[in-house]
Amino acid sequence: MQPRTQRQKEILEYITSFIERHGYEPSYAQIARHFGVSSKATIAKHIAALERRGLLSRSREGGAFGLAVTVEEASGDEICVLPLLGRIAAGAPIDAVPDAEPISIPRFLLGRVRPENVYALRVVGDSMIDEHICDGDIALIENRIIARDGEIVVALVDNDRATLKRLFRFGPEVELRPANSQLAPLRLPAHRVSVQGIFRGLLRPTA
Repeated sequence: MQPRTQRQKEILEYITSFIERHGYEPSYAQIARHFGVSSKATIAKHIAALERRGLLSRSREGGAFGLAVTVEEASGDEICVLPLLGRIAAGAPIDAVPDAEPISIPRFLLGRVRPENVYALRVVGDSMIDEHICDGDIALIENRIIARDGEIVVALVDNDRATLKRLFRFGPEVELRPANSQLAPLRLPAHRVSVQGIFRGLLRPTA
């Protein structure tokens, strides 16, 4: 079952990514702050709606509510095939170069994202190394053109050079921020940057 409204979908995605990143659930206040909502009651209504649809569950411990995302579990041995579309720079932007063969990955690596909405890119460079995204890794990318501030995105610069960075908006400009203390962020006019996908996971080759 899917969320009924776009805002419910965004809240569910935020809770899911927050739990994956931090290992615990966000508070109602954190969710409200993320979406620029002043009332926690508004967030509570969305949470209740998601719970009614079976997409979230709530438990109460020590006087505080906890949230858990209800995930439809895929078989542990289920495999899906993703197109490997080329290379993505984790450094200065480079041109995407198509690879010949798709890759096979365990379905569970994609979480709630449908396989048909995901593609793979081979990482080149070390600008995202503090996020444990290393040269030679395979980045799993959700095919999406809208990103929230702070998400790791595939950013297309000047319509021909792709790079993997965290994206932040500053009025008429965007900042593509590396996860490497030795490197400076790249600030560009917003019209020069378009989002081509959202980072969803990583596959590290063993050979």
